Amino acid sequence: MVIWRKRPYGILLLVFVWLVACGPKPANPADLQPPTFVPQPQSEPEPSPLPQPTQLTTTLPSPTVTALPPTNIPPTPTLPPPTPTPDPYADLTIDALTARSYGGGKLDIIDTLEENATFTRYLISYPSDGLTIYGFMNVPNEGNNFPVALVLHGYVDPADYDTIAYTRRYADALAEAGYFVIHPNFRNYPPSDEGPNPYRIGYAIDVLNLIAIIREQSQDPLGYLRRADEDSIHLWGHSMGGGVVLRVLAVNNEAYLQAAVLYGAMSGDERQNYEQIQIWSGGQTGPFELAASDFQLGKISPIFFLDRINTSISIHHSQGDETVPIAWSQDLCERLRALQKPVECHTYYATPHTFRGEADALFMERVTRFFNEN
Repeated sequence: MVIWRKRPYGILLLVFVWLVACGPKPANPADLQPPTFVPQPQSEPEPSPLPQPTQLTTTLPSPTVTALPPTNIPPTPTLPPPTPTPDPYADLTIDALTARSYGGGKLDIIDTLEENATFTRYLISYPSDGLTIYGFMNVPNEGNNFPVALVLHGYVDPADYDTIAYTRRYADALAEAGYFVIHPNFRNYPPSDEGPNPYRIGYAIDVLNLIAIIREQSQDPLGYLRRADEDSIHLWGHSMGGGVVLRVLAVNNEAYLQAAVLYGAMSGDERQNYEQIQIWSGGQTGPFELAASDFQLGKISPIFFLDRINTSISIHHSQGDETVPIAWSQDLCERLRALQKPVECHTYYATPHTFRGEADALFMERVTRFFNEN
C-alpha cells in the first residue's frame, strides 16, 4: 500500500511503455498506396435449370415426300372432267322434234291387195329412222292430184294386229270420196320393225317421215305418189292415233296440213295418258314416262303447244266411251276455242269407243264434209 502511493507515476510509465512496444507499428507510406487490382477469371455460375416445356398432345403428321416417277415411265395424263349424264328426255320434247329433219328414202308398193271399181289397195312400205314401216294404200283408179288422207289406227294388241285392221272401213270411205289414202302400221306393229316409242313419239316420227316422203316423192313423174297432191294433206286418228295426230300438228304447222280429225282421242297431256296406261297395262307400261318431272312433261306434252297449231281440227267423242274419258276431248275443245283456233267439236251418245251403227255413219259423213271444206 505504501509503494502504490509513493510510486503511482512510475507504474503508469511502465504501462505506457508496454503498450507502445506491443501495439501496431506505424504504417509504411508505401503500404498506404491503394493495391493494384488484377482481375481474376471467374467461373460461370451454374445455370439454373430451365423449366421444361409442356409436351404437346397433338402429333404433327410427317411431311409427305412425293416420289418422282421413274424416268422411263411417262407421267399419267390429266383426265378430263366426267361428262354430265345426258338427259333421257331431251330428244323427246316438242322443240327437239321440231328442230330435227324428216324424210329420206321412198315409199314402195310390195303387193296389190285388192282392186274394185273405185280404188286399188296396195301393201306398201317406207323407211322411218332406219326402220321399215308397212301399211296399205288406197289409190283412186281414175284421176290425178288427189288430196291425201293419212288414217292412223288406235291401240290393238300387236299380237292380234293385222295390216287390214278395224280402220279399213274409214280408209275405204275416204278413198271412195276421192282421197289418196295411206294407212301406216306403226312401228312395233307387224310386219313393221320394232323400235323405240316413249310417249308414243316413235309413232309420230313414223307419220312425220311419211309426210316428208309424200312431199318429196310426189314430185317424181314416175313414182308411186305422183298422183297425190303434196299441198293438201289431211290427218285422221282414232284413240291412240288421235294423240299421235295432235303431236304431229304441234311439231309440223305447215299450211299443207289442211285438216285433222281426232276421234275418241287420247289426251295431249302425257301425265294423264300414262296414269291411265299404267292402269290398262297393270303397271307394265309407263314407269319411264311418269318418272319425268312436271317441267319435262311440260316440254313433251302437245297440250302445252296448241298455240303452234294452224290446222283446222274436228273433234269427235262419245259420252258412252268407257275407254278414253270424254273429258279429255272437252278440255281440248275449250283450250283451242280460247286460243281462237279453227275447231269444231261433236258429242255422240249411246255408242262405244269405236262407233257403231248410225253414230258411225254420221261420224264419217261429218269427216268427209270437213275434209272437203278444208
